Amino acid sequence: MKLILVIFLLFFSSLSAASDIDLEANMKNMGLAYKNSVRATDLATFNTAIDEFIELLETAKTADFKQHKMASLEGLDKVINQAKQAKQLATTRGLEAAKAPLKSIDELRKKYHELHEPPGFWELLFGK
Repeated sequence: MKLILVIFLLFFSSLSAASDIDLEANMKNMGLAYKNSVRATDLATFNTAIDEFIELLETAKTADFKQHKMASLEGLDKVINQAKQAKQLATTRGLEAAKAPLKSIDELRKKYHELHEPPGFWELLFGK
């Protein structure tokens, strides 16, 4: 009976731990993969970096967003779509063609990061 209980606890603790990701570390790795894709000078390096970036984005979607969950997931999906578009353009037209979707990724990042910024002094004082 104890063995069944131990197995049961280990199984469910591993399931809950799988969804608990270190979002901050994941985002730093995302930034690095994004920079590597922007700085890539050959298609192989670009594909490696953009694939890693997409994988990290998919992992970020499993994070437990306390606030703005739907908007955050929407933003991640938009970034994934732009990254996939950049990869397709790089493959068919070359690295230079991938620059436009990569630039829009940076704009999306700025837009969706604003959702998670702490309120400013005046916002706290007077409200929205």
